[in-house]
Amino acid sequence: MSDFSDARLSMVATQLRRRGLQDERVLSAMEKVPRHLFIPEQLRRLAYDDEALPVGNAQTISQPFIVGYMLEQLDIAAEHRVLEIGTGTGYQAAILAELAREVFTIERLLDLYEIARNTLSELGYTNIDVIFGDGTTGLPDRAPFDRIIVAAAAPQMPPALFEQLAEGGRMVLPVGAPDMQ
Repeated sequence: MSDFSDARLSMVATQLRRRGLQDERVLSAMEKVPRHLFIPEQLRRLAYDDEALPVGNAQTISQPFIVGYMLEQLDIAAEHRVLEIGTGTGYQAAILAELAREVFTIERLLDLYEIARNTLSELGYTNIDVIFGDGTTGLPDRAPFDRIIVAAAAPQMPPALFEQLAEGGRMVLPVGAPDMQ
């Protein structure tokens, strides 16, 4: 079975760099993390196309450009503690783990939580805490976070998450109705 390394390098060169992403740390992390392992086996041939793909439970893994763009906007430093809302299968959490000291990620769907936890463990990530639960309230007992990223659209910035940002922190999330973010 292919390790998809050529496809992964091509994804970064053609979909991310050529479309203006410049953060070398984000680009390097996306070159390293095997997106195909976070996608159902029958769709792995599409893993490095620039499109969202279904992962079960009526959920998708975001297209690579959107992941890279949001992470570039997050401006993560190596010493940061990051909170991710919406783990999905764990792809973005793996990239976050390449960029930050510590990652806390919350998934509300049990099947996806288990897939993410297992895949991230198999890949050897030790700086990610995968949590099953409702991410809308964040993790107040583990706050503050230097960075917070939300994978799903919210009608407005969630006040509970804003309160968990460290002084000078940054949050990136799609805001608005799902068709107008």
